[in-house]
Parts: sequence; structure tokens; C-alpha cells
Amino acid sequence: MLETIHIFHTNDIHSHFEYWQRMQSFIKEQRIEYAKIGEPSFLFDIGDHLDRSNIYTEATLGKGNINLLNDAQYDVVTIGNNEGITLSFEELYSLYDEAKFEVVVANIEPIQGEKPNWLKAHTILQTKYGTKIGVIGATALFDAFYRELNWNVKEPREILVQLANQLKDKVDIVVCLSHLGITEDELLANECPNIDVIFGAHTHHLFEKGKIVNNVLLTGCGKFGVYTGHLTIQFDHQTRKLIKKEEIVIENPILPETEDEMMFLSRLSEEGKRLLKKPIFQTTRSYNKEWFHYSQLSQLFSEAVLDFTQADCTMFNAGIFLDGLNKGIVTNFDIHKILPHPINICVIELTGKELKEVYLQAQNEEWPLLELKGLGFRGSIFGKMLTYGFSINKNRELLIQGELAEPNRLYTLATLDMFTFGYFFPNFKYAKKKYYLPLFLRDILIEYGKKLYN
Repeated sequence: MLETIHIFHTNDIHSHFEYWQRMQSFIKEQRIEYAKIGEPSFLFDIGDHLDRSNIYTEATLGKGNINLLNDAQYDVVTIGNNEGITLSFEELYSLYDEAKFEVVVANIEPIQGEKPNWLKAHTILQTKYGTKIGVIGATALFDAFYRELNWNVKEPREILVQLANQLKDKVDIVVCLSHLGITEDELLANECPNIDVIFGAHTHHLFEKGKIVNNVLLTGCGKFGVYTGHLTIQFDHQTRKLIKKEEIVIENPILPETEDEMMFLSRLSEEGKRLLKKPIFQTTRSYNKEWFHYSQLSQLFSEAVLDFTQADCTMFNAGIFLDGLNKGIVTNFDIHKILPHPINICVIELTGKELKEVYLQAQNEEWPLLELKGLGFRGSIFGKMLTYGFSINKNRELLIQGELAEPNRLYTLATLDMFTFGYFFPNFKYAKKKYYLPLFLRDILIEYGKKLYN
């Protein structure tokens, strides 16, 4: 007997729900039709389903996303970095309490305390014909961030290879939910041919027909729900072998719009606004934002950061401010509109000489108009790099809080975590640093606003 099995899969939705209704309507119809002809089907998500730049996700701390996954009848998911490191330990611990699906992540566990009931290294699915599918999964190695949040995250590849080898004799098919990125997926495929399919995510890559590496099929469906993956596999019950692996992607924007699509999106938005529109403080003045200059809002934010971290100086880009702060009552919704980014503050130790180099690098004339994508940034353009507490005088000497800096003395710079990944300032990557998690930029501004005005 030849058994045909279908697996639909999504990744890196990032709380972009524009096509969610039509996507899930299509998948549901397909699964019903396949069931009628005796072909089993499953539905997977490969992580970063939530993104706290979305007000519904922010207001429900991701629980709303879990409701959507439940309603869509997902079978197995793994977590991405947006689930893993943009929620507090307690928030992630309880995130999947009401999940009606399996959560598979083999490479994280609490540093202290018991692991949550939902956390599994693998699961085994079984079709009505008895075919067993072993599902393993892992998430990207953001070690410094996870440690700050009381999670121990381990190097994933070794664990996945070990799990796949252990499962191979217990199941008929082994698949991996990988929120690791395309490079890691390729390395894993070369190292472990016992995995039949690697469902990919994290790097937002798109493989319209999959990619074969060492006889392992790799998938990837881009980002933001623009594509859904559809894997078709055939299993020969006589030889007990997988004889076909075929991947296609469905372009969701061209699927038929559902009748309730606009109402669905409006409902999520209104629910998010309702939950976030709670007064937190009341200002006596307005604060304007600018993308190419210093502004009243950037001054306020610099004060908030320095007050919170007690660092010697701070630096951030003006493009992080997406709105100004109006006079009067301020709500969580207002602050979220200004700073929607899932970005944390990081304090870095640098010598006076190194800090001078950083200041000079920050004057890069190409950066203000840079259309930055990723790294947690949810704005449009980079904007001017703003520095507070340090500057260069006319003699090209570094001043910190108005005093001449000593070249070999250590100073502390508070900045955005996205600058520590090596793209903008390579020397940040190896400097001693402390990440302040789980607070986002907006949380720091909120706490300072309360301190200033309440």
C-alpha cells in the first residue's frame, strides 16, 4: 500500500494577520478534501508566530496568538526567538498552557525550576494507517538573552542529530521543525540524513519547491504569512520506506478573500486597543519626534535610559520613534505606537579610546536614510544616530558628561541590543555587556514617565 500524507506549514508570521483568515480557510478546505479520499494531513508552525509590535499580541502577551493556532487546529509548533526572548520567563512559561497542539523544542530548559508541561523534545504523530512520524524541533541559539530570562538554551544541532538517530528505529518518518535559519538547516541536513524533512524558518528564506541537501528536503516560506507550505509525502507500507517528498508553496495574497476578513482584522485591532488604553501617567507638555535631528522626545528617552541603567552615556537612532508624545493622559497604547519594537537596552563597557571610535562611526552619513529591516527594528528608516552624555570637542577629544575622557579608563554605554550583533559596530560583539531583559524600550520610557509625572 502507498500512503499519501500532507503537511501544511507556516513560519515567521510575526503577527501579520492580513492573510490569516483566507490562509486558514484554504488549509481547512484542503484538509477536508484529503480526508475524504483517505489521505491524512497535519499542520505545523515553525516559530515566530507572535510579534509584540502587533497591538493584539502585545495586549494579550501572545495568548491571543495561541487562540488563533488552536482555532486553526495546528498539530505541532516550535518556538522562535520572538516567543523565546521577547516574553518574561513567567510569560513564556505559561504561554502554551491552553494550547491544543504539541510544542516541540529540544534545546531549551529552565535554569532554575521545573520545565513547563508543554515543553517536549519530540513528539510522535500517527496516521490512521499506523504510519508514525517523529517530530523534533529546536530554536535559535540566543544564549545571552535566554540566560537573562532564566532559560538554558543549548547548541541545537548535536541534540537534533541525537534525537533523529534515536527516533529512526521507532518511527517511519522523521521531520524537524527548525527555527535555526537556512545555514544551520543545511549543516544539519549534511550531518544527519536520518531526517527526512527540515521545515525551516528564522532567516525568512523562500523555497518554492523545497531544496534537497544530502537527500533531506528543506523548506522555507518567507515571512509575514505571504506563503503557506504544502509538503506531500508518500510512504510505501510494503518496503517501509518514504518514496516521495514534494514541496510547493501557496501564495496567500491571491487566495480568495473570506467574507469576514476585514471584520476579523478589525476585531483583533480593537481588542488590542481596548486592553492597552489604560492611563499610566499624565504629561504637562508635548514631546515632538524627529528622524534626522535631536528632539524633545529623544531627550526624554535619553533621560529615561540613563536613569534606568545609571550608565555614563547613551546612544540610539532617531528612527526608533514612530510617533510623538502628546500632552495629557498617556496610555500603554500611546507608548506602544511610539516604540513598538521588541528591542532591549544593553549596557556595554568600553575604554575611552573605544568609545571615541564608536562616536566617530556613529557619524556615518549613509545611516539616517537606511531602510532598516530586522534586528527587532519595526520602523521605516534608521534616522540620525543620537548620542547623549558623550561628544567630541573642537580639538577632537572625547568628552563624557562634559569631562575629558581618559583613553584607557572603562566607561559604560547604554544602547540598543540590535547594535550588539556586529552589523553596525563590530567591536560591540566581543565587549563585556549586560542585557536588560525582559523590559523593552517602551517599558523603560513608561517607568520614567511614571516617575516624572506621578
